[in-house]
Amino acid sequence: MFDIKESQNRILEIMIWFHDFCSKNGLRYYMLGGTLLGALRHSGFIPWDDDIDVGMPRKDYEKFLRLTDHKKFGRFIVEENANLKDRCAYLASKVYDTETTMVQKGKIRLRRGLYIDVFPLDGVGNSPAEVKQNYKPILKLERLLYTRQSTVRPGRSLVKNAAIMLSDFIPDSILNEVKLQKEIYRLCREHDYDDSKYVGNLMGNYYEREIVDKDIFGKPVLYRFENMNFYGPEDADAYLTHIYGDYMQLPPEDKRVSLHEFVEFDLNKSFLRSR
Repeated sequence: MFDIKESQNRILEIMIWFHDFCSKNGLRYYMLGGTLLGALRHSGFIPWDDDIDVGMPRKDYEKFLRLTDHKKFGRFIVEENANLKDRCAYLASKVYDTETTMVQKGKIRLRRGLYIDVFPLDGVGNSPAEVKQNYKPILKLERLLYTRQSTVRPGRSLVKNAAIMLSDFIPDSILNEVKLQKEIYRLCREHDYDDSKYVGNLMGNYYEREIVDKDIFGKPVLYRFENMNFYGPEDADAYLTHIYGDYMQLPPEDKRVSLHEFVEFDLNKSFLRSR
């Protein structure tokens, strides 16, 4: 049975391990999106949210993956999506709690555990014109991938639902998810984070809004999150305003719900034993 508070507690334990690992190995990271929003607005999780997103400049991200490759750290393992050969429902790498089992509802049902998302932060260019030129092909591929992997559901626009239905009839030989993902990864790596003026999480759910001036990320700054302190952008206000606008304003009550649905959820069962 899904218990959001217990789920948050277990996810927090993953984040504590991740923070300690990055601190010991000199790796930069930043809380992103709703995680940072929760830190500033709620001093922790958004009460109805049940995930954590972090981003790492590409060099730090790839070093993190090298240091954790094929290793287990107590209950935790890291899975790099770029190395998966099968259809996959996400673009981020993940840190999993191996003592849990979770299968999310959707077209692709991976049996894994509770997790935090770890995204690479990449450069996009040194001017608005360069950003537009460099990000356009990435956005096109991501939308194709999203259409391929999503399911029809109420509340989504008729155009999006129609595109999703149509994609089901396109053979894998023509629209291949693994190839789409590999091309997205290749394009995202083209511009170095530290040499670019504009940077961002190019695989994020907010698309262009996740691209900001690198000075907004700046030097990682600690923010209160539950009973811990985790790193976020130096100018968190500018980052959150760019994505959400008036981010301190609470959404309507009917929007204060988790976006995740599960067909299986067990905090006391290891997904490794059921593979």
